[in-house]
This record gives sequence, structure tokens and C-alpha cells, in this order.
Amino acid sequence: MGIALGTAQFGLNYGIANKSGQIKIGEVKKIIDIAAKNNIDTIDTAISYGESEKLLGNAGINDWKIITKLPIIPNENVNTKKWVKEQISSSLSRLNITSLESVLLHQTKQLLEPGGSHVWSALQELKQDGVINKVGFSIYNPEELDVLQCDYNPDIVQAPYNIFDRRLKTSGWLRKLNERGVEVHSRSAFLQGLLLLKKSERPEKFNYWSDLWHLWDSWLEDMGVTALEATLCFVLSEPCISKVIIGVDSLDQLKEILIASDKKVSFYPDGLITKDTNLINPSKWNLL
Repeated sequence: MGIALGTAQFGLNYGIANKSGQIKIGEVKKIIDIAAKNNIDTIDTAISYGESEKLLGNAGINDWKIITKLPIIPNENVNTKKWVKEQISSSLSRLNITSLESVLLHQTKQLLEPGGSHVWSALQELKQDGVINKVGFSIYNPEELDVLQCDYNPDIVQAPYNIFDRRLKTSGWLRKLNERGVEVHSRSAFLQGLLLLKKSERPEKFNYWSDLWHLWDSWLEDMGVTALEATLCFVLSEPCISKVIIGVDSLDQLKEILIASDKKVSFYPDGLITKDTNLINPSKWNLL
């Protein structure tokens, strides 16, 4: 169990609580340096994260385990295997490294569309050639695994998991993946920063879930913990999760996260669990 450094903020203006925008190269270097000194050895990025890979390459990441993700294939007329290998080659060039710890499919629907098996086959060939160590996919809902389990055996699955969104565990998939020896990485520990906002800072559209927020705010106060401490402790205490991907907006935030990660919390109310995807799936927030 440990923290992996998420880098969406390195290439994009990402996160509902992000007030500083895209991170500059000087700050990136400082973040990487402090993370390394605190035994963080894995960086999670993606080809679609804007300038993230280029920034990382300029910062110098030779000693890191790097995970990147493939974007969606642009059209059906592409030579799939060639396209995959070109994407990975370009990614390595931007990152200024010779091999990757892992490559994930950013969306599992790539595997279910025409040519999906060729995408997987190309990644397996790159793994055999030593260009990639592990292959897997990123999911948004555990139900995706129900469809994929018969045809694809990933080394890694990345999924959202936080105090509000426990679908990966309640569905039984966290246990099953663990039993199969699949490495599980969680993301969205802070729900893109929404869980860290004070009551006065939350956008009004989230008032629809006022009962849930009331329980959340009251529980934090009763327990005497901050939202950062509670959210971090929740994911870091799950033994079936290998890496918790945490994105940061600044060096100061990383330092706060490192301090908060030592906090222990005794219990988490089941009343904080919700399956309402309008809340726990950030891609739906613009529709609220």
C-alpha cells in the first residue's frame, strides 16, 4: 500500500477544488523531489493529460515507475497495432524514458469495439518486448469488469474509490481482483477535490445531496479529523489496494497530504455510501 503521484494537474486545469490551475515546470520538479524523498516511487499520467508527459520528461523521471494511458483510437480505419505502438513510442519520447511500468486503456469500451482485441494484442507484444512491464485498464464502474472478465486478464485495474463511492468493494470486485493477483490502483480519493471543500465552498448544485453532506460534516466534527485526513486514511487503510493515486495542485498541498496520511480513523459510517452516479461520477457534474 502506498501513494502514487497523479499528474492530471500537471497538464490540465483539473479538479473542482483546483484554484491555481495547471502546474508550472518549476513546481513540478519540486513536487517530484519531495515525493521521492517520502518513498513515493510511482507516477500516474496519461497521453490525454495535455502537457503532462512532456513536463514530466523535462523534469526528469528516470528512477520512477511510470504509468500512462492510451487515448481512444481516432477512427475505425486505423491500423490498430501500428497506432498503439506509435502512441507508446511517442509517449516514451515525451517522457524521456525507455520503458514503462504500466500502460492502461483509458476507457474499457476500446476493448469492446471493432479492433479492441488488436489493441490488447499490441500491448501484450510490447510487454513481451520489455517496453511495458504491466498492462491493464482504467474503469469508471465495476460493472465494466463483468463484461470484460472472460476475455481479458489485466495485470492492473485502476478504479475510483473513496468514502462516498465504495462500489469497487461492495460489488465484490475488489476481493475478486485481489484473489486473482490483479494489482488494484484507486483514484478519486477526494472526488476531484469535492470532498475537501468546506460547506461554504461547495457549489450550490451539490445541495441536492444535503442529507449526505450534513452527515459528512457532522461526522468530521465529531471525529475531530479534517476532510483530508479522513479521505486519505480511508483509502490507505484498504489492504486490497496496492496504490492510491493522489493528484496535487502544489508543493504545499503535497506536504499537507504527506502529513495527513499518518492519521488513523477508527470507523466510517455506512451512511456515507452512495451509488448515485450523478454525485460520484464527476463526468456528470456539468449536467447538474
